This record gives sequence, C-alpha cells and structure tokens, in this order.
Amino acid sequence: MKVSADVEHRQGRAKPYRARVRWVEAGTRNRRSISQACAEPEDAQAWVERIQNLVRAGVDPAMAVMPLAEYGDANMDMALRGLEKKTTDPYLAGWRLRVVPWVGHLPVESVTYGAVDRAVSGWIADGHSRSTVKNSLAVLVRVMQQALRDGLIDANPARVSGWQSEFRHAEDELDDPRALALRDWDALDGLAGALVARSHGGYRGWGDVVRFAGCTAARIGEVSGVRIADIDTATWMWDLCRQTTTSPGGLVDKGTKGKRRRKVPIIPQVRPMVLHRIALAGPDPDPMTRLFTGPRGGRITTAILRDATHWDDVVASLGYEFLRRHGLRHTGLTWMADAGVPIHVLRKIAGHGSLATTQLYLHPNLRSLTLAGEALSAHLTAAWSPDGPQAPGTISIDHSVV
Repeated sequence: MKVSADVEHRQGRAKPYRARVRWVEAGTRNRRSISQACAEPEDAQAWVERIQNLVRAGVDPAMAVMPLAEYGDANMDMALRGLEKKTTDPYLAGWRLRVVPWVGHLPVESVTYGAVDRAVSGWIADGHSRSTVKNSLAVLVRVMQQALRDGLIDANPARVSGWQSEFRHAEDELDDPRALALRDWDALDGLAGALVARSHGGYRGWGDVVRFAGCTAARIGEVSGVRIADIDTATWMWDLCRQTTTSPGGLVDKGTKGKRRRKVPIIPQVRPMVLHRIALAGPDPDPMTRLFTGPRGGRITTAILRDATHWDDVVASLGYEFLRRHGLRHTGLTWMADAGVPIHVLRKIAGHGSLATTQLYLHPNLRSLTLAGEALSAHLTAAWSPDGPQAPGTISIDHSVV
C-alpha cells in the first residue's frame, strides 16, 4: 500500500498543524484519509512517520485512529483465538456490557493505565462479582495485546494490578458498612474543608459535594445528577431521579441504580449551602441547571472528585485511610439508622432492593434485637396452623377437602 502525507499549517487554531495521510484501498479502490491536529510541527511529523511505519508493517492506517470499540469488534476473533466457547461467552459479555461503555469511545492509543484503573473501579463500585470483573478485564487485556502486536501501542495498559485489594475493600463494605462511615458532623465538615484546601484554587464546590453526599446518603453520581428543579425548598425534599455515569462517548445522565426513584430529606445543616448554590445560577435560573458542578462547570464523577481534591492524601492525613467516596453514602445511612429512622423508611431513602442490605446499617444492638424478633416470628410461623398451635408430630387436616 502506498500512502501520501502532508502537514498543513492552519492559522488561528489551538493546534494549528494538521498532519494528514492519504491512501487507496486495495480492494475497493476508494480513496481514504486520516488526520491529526497537533500543536507543534514536530508532533505532526512524528504522527505521519508513525502511520507510515504501521503501513510498512502491514497495518491498515485506519486502525491508528480507530476507537477501541470498533477495533475490538473488528479483531475479536483474533484476540480470543484458542479459547473455548465456555470462556469466550463471559468474555464477550464483559466486552459488550462493561468495557465498551467505559472505554470503548477512546482511540486505542489513548487507552491508558489510568483509564483502565478507573473502569475497573467503576465495575467494582457497581457491585459486579469478582469473576465478572476478572472476565471483563481479561477480554480487554486480550484486545489490547492484539493492538500491541499490530504496533498501535508500545505496552499493554490493561495489565493492571491491585484491583483485587480494591475488590476486597468493596466486600468489606458489604459485610460491615458502618465501619466505613465518619463518626459525626464535625468529622464530615472537617473533611470537606481539608479537601477544598488541597484543591486547585480552593474550589468551595468540592466541599459542598462532600457535605451534601454525606447528609443525604447519596452516591457521587447521584449528587452530580441533581438539578435545581429536583430540590423542593418548601418541604426540603430531594426528588432523586437520576445519576451521572460513564457511557460510550463520555458522561451521560440516566436513571438511578435499580431504576428506583426516591425522596430524600435535606437536613438544616446543608440547607444554606443548597440555597447558595441555587443563587449561583442567577436570579431566574433554568430549573434544569445542575446544582453541583466542577470549577469550570463540568460534570462530577467519583474519579474527578478524587483527583481534584487529592482525596487519598487528605483522608490519610486525617486518619481516615478506610474512607472512599462511597463512604459518604455509608456515613449518611449509618447516621440515619443511629438517629432511629425506621428501617422501612431507611430502605426507601437508600433505594435498597433488599431489606437485608439496609439492616447492615443498624447499630449492632438494635440489629440483634431485630434478628431476635425475626427468629421468634419464624419459630411461631413454623408451629402455626389454621387449627391453632400443633404439638410436635401432629398432622394438620385440611377440612376444605374432607
């Protein structure tokens, strides 16, 4: 295949040097081209040379700018060669349901170790099992290994380590979420202030997000999805109906986890902050304006909050090494349980599908009493019949069929 290349300077652009490569497809004789905008002429020339080297190695130039989802679909048979069907089925499910939504929009060469780390963390936070995470990562490793063989990348960024320990942390959350909560309001307020102090420019909004999440027991994605119209300042109720999450092409808003729309009370401690954020939108704000954004107006994710505030360093300095962003949700639910919120109400606020999940937030003493009541109920149910209590070994007769 013969290719032609040129570098064009376009005045007045942030990246004024456009590198372009043209060629003719062997089978169809169609003319094709790909281009890349660069800030410096040296970068443009290096890009051209990279494409030319790929062509000399027998690689289709279009692969150099192909999104990961498209590259994977085109090369999946080669990436999974040698595997049995019982293995390829869960791998393909992981590719379709997890890899593509998280990183499929990125060009192959733009898939970094950090991007893979964030994807795996997201899968764990979404509650996927260890085997599901392992299979999803395994198929990504194989696709990126094929890209390595094609010369599109110099190293396989999907070969990440440490996710097993993060998964164990997530399992700990399921076993004892109370242990991962902050003790009181002062601890939450102090954390919020410390995160703001470490952020670039001391952006107050990061602290607002942390306080709001802790006092409403909400996920960071749900806090990011809040609009002004969702807050009723007359009743101080939040109509929690959406979350911001990663999808092909970037961040999108969608329904909450489990599609459970719910009402969440906003306590007096954060009401002035909510009014302040509404006021920031102007005297006549659009009801669909986001209540919480980054310093440049962008949407917030747990990874963005972590990086912008140096979260890991801050929590370690405060003695909260155990605390992740999801710990703010554990904090709110623990406080509500300790405050005596009835368990059926707490379940609605949390949006839990199972009452057993909500029970994990009860104080151990209260939880033991609850379990004692359930044990008594089960005992009486086993010995109860329409004819009254039955002695052991007694047969109950159904009179409707006699």
